[in-house]
Amino acid sequence: MTVQPILCAVDVSNPKEDTKTIQTAAELARLRGAQLDIVAVVPDFGMSSVGGYFDKDHHARALSEAKAALNKMVTEALDADQNAKVRHVILTGRVYEEVLKLAKADDPSLIVVGGARQADLTDYLLGPNAARIVRHATCSVYVVR
Repeated sequence: MTVQPILCAVDVSNPKEDTKTIQTAAELARLRGAQLDIVAVVPDFGMSSVGGYFDKDHHARALSEAKAALNKMVTEALDADQNAKVRHVILTGRVYEEVLKLAKADDPSLIVVGGARQADLTDYLLGPNAARIVRHATCSVYVVR
């Protein structure tokens, strides 16, 4: 029997916010004996009206920077040995759409996402991307607060 992977969605622009999310996903993957796939999504400015304001190499640089940031983020959240076992996935588009597409293709047993916290509120909220992933995913979703 093949163990389905665990998919963890993070935001590389806020590495400290997703440290606990990565650590929780890694622990769940370890307990299940599952592959951990960590995904970060780069916005696709090329398709929007603002895309013309970026140079032609902007997207390639953004992907390269996101890959480096994700590698650093996972290494700091876990360690280099665990990071070497994690599959890093960098996608382009809207976060929730790309995470759901990847989930459809990879058929994970679980998606792990971080909850959002408003800086000026004492209540934790579910961010728009996490809420859409929870609503539309075909597998279980674990929200880390």
